[in-house]
Amino acid sequence: MSLVRRATPDDAQEVLRLRQVMIDSMFGSDPSTDWHGESLPTLRSRLAEPDGDFAAFVVDHPERPGALAALVAGTIEYRIGRTRNPQGTVGFVFSVATDPGARRRGYARACMGELLDWFRCRGAAQVQLTASAEARPLYDSLGFQPKPDPLLELKL
Repeated sequence: MSLVRRATPDDAQEVLRLRQVMIDSMFGSDPSTDWHGESLPTLRSRLAEPDGDFAAFVVDHPERPGALAALVAGTIEYRIGRTRNPQGTVGFVFSVATDPGARRRGYARACMGELLDWFRCRGAAQVQLTASAEARPLYDSLGFQPKPDPLLELKL
């Protein structure tokens, strides 16, 4: 039996807590949690869509009932097809976090395995993510390769 399960709307508060753990670990991040209240209803709604383009996989915390030990979340996106991806289906991993008291137990790896299977089942030909230096060994071991990408961003 796997420790990993698909997150449900009841997990939304804990999913936000672990997302904040990830955000807080990034250089120059904003530690504010004011956005959690506004984000919660949308997250609950998205977690209730089993066939949607968003999925989160979690592991329950072994020592703290009701808490989560690990989170991995991602989306499926459509982009116009191209060589090696004519269907244009791309997976994007955007939240990987482990509770500080539950690290080094393989939870993030197990959650990533489930998310990668979810991407495969939905026809994703590639999966993209950005990685911290600390998380890089995990992604390297899963076969992710660095890609020079001239990513630009505009905040609206």
